[in-house]
Amino acid sequence: MGDKKNMMKKIKSALISVSDKSNLVSLLKILKKNNIKLISSGGTFKTIQKLKYKCLKISEFTGSNEILGGRVKTLHPKIYAGILNERKNKLHLKELKKHNFENIDLVIANFYPFQKKVKTKNHSKIIENIDIGGPTMIRAAAKNYSDVTVITSPENYTELIDELKNNNGSTTLNFRRKMSCLAFAETAYYDSLISNYFNMNSNLVFPKKKIISANLIEKLRYGENPHQSSAIYSQSENLKINQIHGKQLSYNNYNDIYSALTISRTFPKNKGTVIVKHANPCGASIVKNNLESYKLALTCDPISAFGGIVSCNFKITKTLALELNKIFLEVIIANGFDASALRLLKKKKNLRLIDASNFSSNEIYKFNSISDSILIQSEDNKVFSKKNFRIVSRKKPNKLQFENLIFAFNICRYVKSNAIVIVRNKTTAGIGSGQPSRLDSCKIAIDKMKKFLKSKEDIVAASDAFFPFTDAIEKLVQAGVRAIIQPRGSINDKEIIKFANATDTVLVFSDTRHFRH
Repeated sequence: MGDKKNMMKKIKSALISVSDKSNLVSLLKILKKNNIKLISSGGTFKTIQKLKYKCLKISEFTGSNEILGGRVKTLHPKIYAGILNERKNKLHLKELKKHNFENIDLVIANFYPFQKKVKTKNHSKIIENIDIGGPTMIRAAAKNYSDVTVITSPENYTELIDELKNNNGSTTLNFRRKMSCLAFAETAYYDSLISNYFNMNSNLVFPKKKIISANLIEKLRYGENPHQSSAIYSQSENLKINQIHGKQLSYNNYNDIYSALTISRTFPKNKGTVIVKHANPCGASIVKNNLESYKLALTCDPISAFGGIVSCNFKITKTLALELNKIFLEVIIANGFDASALRLLKKKKNLRLIDASNFSSNEIYKFNSISDSILIQSEDNKVFSKKNFRIVSRKKPNKLQFENLIFAFNICRYVKSNAIVIVRNKTTAGIGSGQPSRLDSCKIAIDKMKKFLKSKEDIVAASDAFFPFTDAIEKLVQAGVRAIIQPRGSINDKEIIKFANATDTVLVFSDTRHFRH
């Protein structure tokens, strides 16, 4: 019983300094009920006064006024001695008594909204929103959790209120340790935001110590398989997508959704459809008519599309909704939905509908974890035009062929390597993905094309990397491909060009490779 009593800490004074002033009323009520002395500063002090609660201004508590336009408010020995002293340490107690300092038992603080200010692009305002006192107080309180309680978010107010109610104004060691853990995570995250901002603005793409910061958005039911645990984190405050209908999204759903959105956001504005299965595109089209773009994307591989993800780079209408409802789909993504389209699609209870109107693909880094290590690379998001390619064959591509080649090469970058994409009329006609042999990927793409494509006129093909030998390119030409785009770099490039010329095939080289593993 004695040990349990020692683990309980009565709260007699609280220092409150918050940028986010939401939900303060319920908190102040319980603090008043337990006769807890309140100390505060700046805007928080004014808010507490407006709410008609007694509060001591921090300058009165320390005997020192705020200086430097408010840059120095809480950085004072009386504050930190009150937080950091060990209540059982006789030397600490002696020093506090000597200086007439008193304990601070509860610290409630959150930080200046640095992340929001970054969006303004105003460097001066961003710098001013680097909080100094808040993180310092929180770290001090978190370090001394044996004696002090620290709260860093309004989300934890309810838990604190329950703790005080259940323990007559005291907190348990377990609660303080838990809040300490959350506090150090919060300060680490905040510091990482600042560090990354400076890294980005100093052109240090891969600094010696790269800090990866992210918010927990949601714990998921499981990972790729039911025996795996899973969660989704974001470096932004939210995911920039809005689920408006259907079952909870799974790990695999998220993986496919972001794969689909990454592809569709490379399409021309308000145009194009992509269908994704297992993070691979199985059909895509950027023809002008939006209804036709879906129908054509579907014809590329209607079997694989079953249970897939459809991403439309435009608003979905009732007419398209009728088509979408004809097959089983896991997720439909669009830049909004007409009211009539929503009514139709919502008839399928489990169909997940995602409004991606606010989504923007601005990936800078791509991560891959290996044991306790992380591989980081910049994203493969280069924008292509004709000037990025070199025609190396005698036969030159016409305008439509060149547009189809660039479209095929763009889709290629999102297909697992080795990747081959066959295209006709700005629509994929056959996709071969994820094979150890490039020749096998060619065979798969050709088989898909032969199975589902009616007309073989004007078909072109793209490869994510160079053809090392003529065997694969020969297969494509024999299947009816009349133009090919590939990265250069093979010791056999001259043989490939020679073969293209011998078969009257258009051959275009790129300086860029598109491996995706």
